[in-house]
Amino acid sequence: MPFIKHNAGAMTEEDAGMDALAARLASPDAAQRRAAARALAGFPAAVPVLLDALDGESEPAVRSAVLSALGAIGSEEAAAGLAECMRSEDAWLRNAAIDVLRGLPAQVATVIAHLLADWDRDVRILAVSVLDSLRHERVEEWLLQLIEADADVNVCGAALDLLAEVGTDAAQAPVARVLERFAGEPYIAFAGKLVLGRLERSA
Repeated sequence: MPFIKHNAGAMTEEDAGMDALAARLASPDAAQRRAAARALAGFPAAVPVLLDALDGESEPAVRSAVLSALGAIGSEEAAAGLAECMRSEDAWLRNAAIDVLRGLPAQVATVIAHLLADWDRDVRILAVSVLDSLRHERVEEWLLQLIEADADVNVCGAALDLLAEVGTDAAQAPVARVLERFAGEPYIAFAGKLVLGRLERSA
């Protein structure tokens, strides 16, 4: 009988249960971990397991598989976990989590208000970057609420940058107010006038 070499990352029928797959995430073999992460995309209850694995994973291919699985599950719990990745000091993880969140507009709606009001200015700026390319009808509303309430010039500047692309007539009064509030800030003046100018040209 010929010897058949099996793919180290292949999942057999006996591995199909979530517990067995979760155990594979601790395998010393990166191919096994990657395959397990991909298979766990079919188990919505696996979100905590995937997030725990992501926290201690160093192999890029496995980390990408874990993030893809969280995006495929696409639950509010997954979105909340991905949002927490925005606090990481790992730039790759922050950016990868943002990319996944951009594909989950309905789920992001449940966490975005919290992110835009976060105590950390950098998290608020990253939250604005999540809204970039997010196909959700409330993007402009969230940005306008931000420029009305946020006291940080960099956060408001980031919001104005995106409003220049998505703003409608509803943005005119809030943008005028933020221009007045940050009257001494050159970038706010530039970005705010850019928004208003584009609105005038599109009228």
